[in-house]
Amino acid sequence: MSRVLMLLLLSVALTTVAVAADAPASPSAKAGTASAELHRFFDEEWERGLRESPETASYRGDARYNDRWSDISLAAIAAHQAADRDALARLRAIDRAALPAQDQLSYDVMAWQLEKAVERQQYREYQRAVSQRGGVQTAEGIAEVLPFATVKDYRDWLARMRGIPAQVDATIVLLREGMAAGNVPPRVLMERIPGQIAAQVVADPGRSPFYRPFTRFRDGVPQAERAGLEAEARTVVASDIVPAYRRFAEFFETEYLPATRETIAAADLPGGSAYYDFLARQFTTTELGAEEIHAIGLREVARIRGEMERVKGEVGFKGDLAAFFEHLRTDPAYFHETPEALLEAYQAISKRIDPELVKIARTIPRLPYGVRPIPDNIAPDTTTAYYQPGATDGSRAGYYYVNLYRPEVRPTWEMMALSLHEAVPGHHFQFARGLELPGVPTFRRVGYFTAYGEGWGLYAERLGYDMGLYDDPLDRMGQLAYDMWRAVRLVVDTGMHAKGWSRQQAIDYFMDNSPKTLQDVTNEIDRYIGWPGQALAYKIGQLKISELRARAEAALGPAFDLRDFNDAVLVTGSVPLETLEQHIDAWIAGQQTAKGAVGG
Repeated sequence: MSRVLMLLLLSVALTTVAVAADAPASPSAKAGTASAELHRFFDEEWERGLRESPETASYRGDARYNDRWSDISLAAIAAHQAADRDALARLRAIDRAALPAQDQLSYDVMAWQLEKAVERQQYREYQRAVSQRGGVQTAEGIAEVLPFATVKDYRDWLARMRGIPAQVDATIVLLREGMAAGNVPPRVLMERIPGQIAAQVVADPGRSPFYRPFTRFRDGVPQAERAGLEAEARTVVASDIVPAYRRFAEFFETEYLPATRETIAAADLPGGSAYYDFLARQFTTTELGAEEIHAIGLREVARIRGEMERVKGEVGFKGDLAAFFEHLRTDPAYFHETPEALLEAYQAISKRIDPELVKIARTIPRLPYGVRPIPDNIAPDTTTAYYQPGATDGSRAGYYYVNLYRPEVRPTWEMMALSLHEAVPGHHFQFARGLELPGVPTFRRVGYFTAYGEGWGLYAERLGYDMGLYDDPLDRMGQLAYDMWRAVRLVVDTGMHAKGWSRQQAIDYFMDNSPKTLQDVTNEIDRYIGWPGQALAYKIGQLKISELRARAEAALGPAFDLRDFNDAVLVTGSVPLETLEQHIDAWIAGQQTAKGAVGG
């Protein structure tokens, strides 16, 4: 029975009950009915999302689909898109006015997500099925979040390994459709992919990235089973995986790479500038256009340069800001010599931060986090660090992944700001607090709006001042460098995708205004080319949260408590910025009533 039919039958049943009672339903009864219907809808949509994306289920810690990949056939994609349109229609049929306030918030968040999902269908992003950041060529990366604690876990992984040829073939179909439609990525990015594919084409099956889980077993896997699992994995690598990736390499290098485009702008894709405008609105959760965002970026760059000049004077550096940047990029004193030393330093910084968290928050998440290296096969082509959320049920901790590739380009002065952003009180606080929110549907507990999430992460970098962690002026320079990094993004992202900037022009602008190394800057610029609009969300989100903090401080005066404000920002879970602003305004009014506080 379809979900639509189920809701129709439910509607008929409820109507029949009301008529039989020969009396109108009370407001509380209407609210109860609408709320029950809404939560059934949320539950069904959550389950649909996990079925359609087994990888998402695995990342959430739900093992039911660990033996399969997403169906990325054209028929399945069409079915998923139709289901999104159907879901939006079903949601709109629920009486929002009859819902209690918390359910109205959940309704609005889900409506925003579905509306954007339906709107973006016209741009057929699935036709660009690989990027330098990932795709079928790095599919084994999901093993990082799988438990591998029982024989079944290994059997599930073997099933996924056997599914790689079908995933490769389906990816080729999508890419060929993109070629026919002129919907292809920039060649400068795709030139990174052959090396990633080559890492999968191994002569010794034991050196396959897919084989890594079989190099170590936990106690839950009986000794008698291990040799058989290892042998089966070697066979699958040799007979299924390696031939599939050889086939993919042949297609990619002879057909696809020559068909990719020389240009870099999102405006050159099907849909033109409207596509980039959509991405800017979707990622920032605002109505800001490219010109407005570009202007905000220029203002922020100028402001931060002034603060950098002050730090340069404080440390007594003789020379202009460009020379100071070069000093920070190249002086060996600012770099660790080995990956092992760099990892230990990241771990030490994380432990230094932990006891200071009580200064900026009343609620500390229960879920722990750890520090891990980014896998070697993707480290050269990815960012300095990232955060992987814990499992929804709390069975897996969150992890702060750090890039140990070429430690000679990973400066120590950036490590504090980076750790505050990616671990605590940044993304780990945000995601772990979300998982602990009481009385909200699962999609909100694990939801992620880039402007909110990355805005909080960037705002968290500045919380280092409130925590007393920037006593070293070079650490403060690191915070300014990271603030500048996100301000520069506003300029270069809009510059490349809406104003005709070249890749080299963007790299030069970044290098002129930031002490980040050329390795990082090049990877960042390529990320913005391959993920248009996403980088705009960080600074826009940070500016909004900072604006709301200033508003609260002015309104509450001496009664303002930073811990309460930060908790109020996190208590909604991830939401669009407009929703956050409405919530904080209501929180300020409530604080004024409770404390009798009036600011100056």
